[in-house]
Formats: sequence, structure tokens, C-alpha cells
Amino acid sequence: MKTTDFLTRRRQFVQRLSLGLGAAFLGLPLLSEARPQGRKLGIALVGLGGYSKGQLAPALQETKNCYLAGIVTGSPEKVPEWRQKYNILEKNVYSYETFDQIKNNPAIDIVYVVLPNALHAEYVVRAAKAGKHVICEKPMATSAADCRRMIEACRTAGKKLSIGYRLHFDPHNLEMMRLGQQKVFGPIKKLESDNGFTMGKNERPWRIQKKLSGGGPLMDMGIYSVQGVIYTKGALPVSVTANYPKETRPEQFNEVEESINWQFKFADGSTADCRTSYTESMSRLRAEAANGWFELQPAFGYGGLKGETSKGKMDKQNVNQQARQMDDFATCILQNKPTRVPGEMGLRDVQLLEAIYRAADTGKAVSTKDIVQILDHVNK
Repeated sequence: MKTTDFLTRRRQFVQRLSLGLGAAFLGLPLLSEARPQGRKLGIALVGLGGYSKGQLAPALQETKNCYLAGIVTGSPEKVPEWRQKYNILEKNVYSYETFDQIKNNPAIDIVYVVLPNALHAEYVVRAAKAGKHVICEKPMATSAADCRRMIEACRTAGKKLSIGYRLHFDPHNLEMMRLGQQKVFGPIKKLESDNGFTMGKNERPWRIQKKLSGGGPLMDMGIYSVQGVIYTKGALPVSVTANYPKETRPEQFNEVEESINWQFKFADGSTADCRTSYTESMSRLRAEAANGWFELQPAFGYGGLKGETSKGKMDKQNVNQQARQMDDFATCILQNKPTRVPGEMGLRDVQLLEAIYRAADTGKAVSTKDIVQILDHVNK
């Protein structure tokens, strides 16, 4: 896919409708317009790619406080299947061009932005202006400036903004939080985290096109390690050093990094050594403390997570992380309370990603003392 393909598909959508290609779904019969009982909140997914199709939509069949009410897509050929499979009303189907009309639809309470990174800011701002609460996939944006713009848009509109950090609702990662923050094995001395996957050699997805992604595996997979070491330690780093390992596929990764390694240093002298890559499969989060150790491996997947400590295996259940994440946000709206993964946390992490890139580009330690001071405390 060329870099401009995703962007141009939005403009093509209306034209395709005028040619009759949208008739397959525009002519479908209307379904019941009654909101499900129990005051469930309606969620509209913006972008029907792999994550929406494989994870979010199925998870919304398990949620208790919200449901899949609408979709936004630039691919009209996808609409009939989605409408039929998830009982979506015709009036709750939008293109990218008609997206702003969602403001007139009371069935949609929450907009979940699941687009390439570079489009997050635009659609979060548009959703806020439409009067909708917003969940934005990670990374929040491709720059800290865009993150601030998104936060301000939601604040001005009086709407809540949450980032799609599903692992804050996962029992295994919550246990890492508890063990680290409560110093169950004593103060943490060292953290390690690796996260990556092996991309096919002939693939050219938007994730390695800088205009859409903003960067390589650091923006995609490395952010999990950034998050993991912080919520396990229960502290923010004060500086970072980083480097780019030697590339093995320079022709494929000619716009973004293939891999990157970095080390966070904390105020107490402890460190976190992390790495991410598009040419190596790995998923690990480990903490070594004064009186023992604890780790997850795999640590960051959608399921099948496993944990162990120096005293034995973690007895934790694998759950539908996305269902718990979305249900929690719906509860926050219904009860008017803060989300544990707000836009400010997304801004913090983008600031850290920018610092890691600066450290790797310059070969010098970069201070992180000016990042947003926000943490998810285990007792929250």
C-alpha cells in the first residue's frame, strides 16, 4: 500500500457512493432502533482494520456497559458484513466525509479512533467537537503537540478522553503493578522489557510508512515496554539513553527504524533496559528487586499471558482485555469519574517516545524530567 492510499480512500468514498457502489448497504432494511436495556452506551468504531475486526468488535459482544452501535469506514464494501454480523443500524454507518454528522446521533455516546497514528489527532478533535466521548488507540498521536491539541479539544467540549491501554485492566499486568509498587519483593533495582514481532520481508504496511505511523516499532510495540516498566516501578524516569542496532533489512525499513534499544534511569538509580523490533518476536516484562524477582512472558499479547515470581507461578486468569477496558470507560462516563488511562497519560508516553528518538539520534542522554507527571497507582 502506498503512503497516500489510506488518505485518498476517504475522498473516494463519496464518489463511489455516487456510482452506486454504496447501494448494497444504503438499501438494507432498518433494524430496531431501541437502545439495549440497562443504559448501555453506544460505541462507534472509526476504522475497520484488523484490530477493530479481530479484537474490538468481538469484545463488544461481551461488554456489560457498552455495545457496538456504529461504524465509520472508507470501505463501503465492508459495511454489509458488519451491519449483518453486529446488527448495526443503517443510520449509524458513516464515511470519513460524513463523520461530523455523528453529532446528531444520540445512539453514539463514544467514538473509538482505530486509525493509523497520524490520523488520531484529527478524528479525536472532530469527535470532541461532535460532542462525543473518545477512546484513542495508542500511541495517542505522532507528536506531543498533537496530544495537547486533542486533550484541549475534549476539555473544551466537556467530554472524556481515554487511551486504549488495555493492559491496565489485565490481571497479569495489574499483578506486576502490585508487586512493584507495593515493594512486595523490596525496592526494584532493575527492570527489563522486550516487545516486537517478525514482519514479513515483503510487507509494506502503514506501520513502516512514516507519514502515517510517525515511527517504527517504538511507536507500535515499544510503547508497551515504556508503559510496562513505568507501571511496574510506579515511578517516572529522569533520563534516557538509546541506540539503533545494525539494520538487517535497510531496503524494507527505509523510512523508520527496524529496531531500537533504550535505557531509562530513575531517580533512585535503578534502570530499565528495553528493546523493540520488527525483525524479532519477543514479549517480556521483568523486575529484579532486593528480595526476589517477578516477570511476565509473554507479557503484552491479547491472551495467553504467563507470570512467574521467585516464589512461584502467578495464579492469574487470562481475560478479554478490550472488553474490560471499554466497560471501564463506559462506567467512568456513567458515574462521571476519571479514567485511569487519560489523555494526559498518552501525552506523557509520546513525550517519552520523542525523548527516546532524540537520545538515539544524538547518542546522548536526554532528560525526561519535564514529561507529564502522571502514574496509574495500583490502589486506584
